[in-house]
Amino acid sequence: MLDWTDKHCRYFHRQLSQQAWLYSEMVTTGAIIYGENLPRFLGHNPEEVPVVLQLGGSNSQELAHCAALGEEWGYSEINLNVGCPSDRVQNNMIGACLLGHPELVAENIAAMKSKVSIPVTVKTRIGIDEQEDYAILHSFVNGLVNAGVDGVIIHARKAWLQGLSPKENREIPPLKYDWVHQIKADFAGLDIAINGGFSTHEHALKHFQAYQDLPAIDGVMLGRAAYEQPFILSEVDHLYYGQDKKELSRLEVLEKMYPYIENHLSEGGKLNQITRHMLGLFHGLPGGRIWRRHLSENAFKPGSGIDVVEQAYQMVAAEIQRMEDRL
Repeated sequence: MLDWTDKHCRYFHRQLSQQAWLYSEMVTTGAIIYGENLPRFLGHNPEEVPVVLQLGGSNSQELAHCAALGEEWGYSEINLNVGCPSDRVQNNMIGACLLGHPELVAENIAAMKSKVSIPVTVKTRIGIDEQEDYAILHSFVNGLVNAGVDGVIIHARKAWLQGLSPKENREIPPLKYDWVHQIKADFAGLDIAINGGFSTHEHALKHFQAYQDLPAIDGVMLGRAAYEQPFILSEVDHLYYGQDKKELSRLEVLEKMYPYIENHLSEGGKLNQITRHMLGLFHGLPGGRIWRRHLSENAFKPGSGIDVVEQAYQMVAAEIQRMEDRL
């Protein structure tokens, strides 16, 4: 979720779910160590907790240093990305290419574990390129366990390092959910979460039950589904954490965001830095396109304020009313 799940996005998502674990965008160790804007990469709001810092890197000393900084900055967990297939991260030995270097990844985990008291986890794919053998994934996870990893999130597709774009890598390689459940069977004491291909809660919840006679997994990660259809998060606390269901309206979510937006603007921030993450709030409803268009065309303009958001909502409300009148 590089360039997507920044602190503004996470604050917005937290208004929809109080319990979901929120993940930062992948931050490279170089950006933290050599960058000049540490708050840009590590800053977050207390309301975001529990929040995970996802790191990209392969140098054990640098990862350990950045993990320690993450703990100092109040993150709840450190996650190493071993799943991103993008060319720009491969060139720096970051992301999915590390699946070809299991000993190095285990070394990275051990180094980070030695520097922090919070959990250290890994986000990975089931393999890369021509790898078609479950035993390779099993061996990889076994190395992580021996290094002390606290949990593994597995995108149930392999990644092609060449020949497919990042988007194609999210869609073309076949999903092998059974491999993830088999990992849970083989490492019963390890927290295993599953990722890949989920767009509804109905689909995701099936994996909290036995799957093809294999044990249930411990968690589900939603990525682009939650970003593109954020209101899906409003059901998380009830469906996954057993809390009494509370009907949350999109208007209530919007009103919770107003003070945050106004504070950001008062500090010299731009409206679209926040609203770009809110474009999907009315996804699937009459007026959803109007909402997206009005914010996209106006929030970036100099001096744009909360009135732009209010105008967009009024347009949505009017469209919904028109649809109801027709019925």
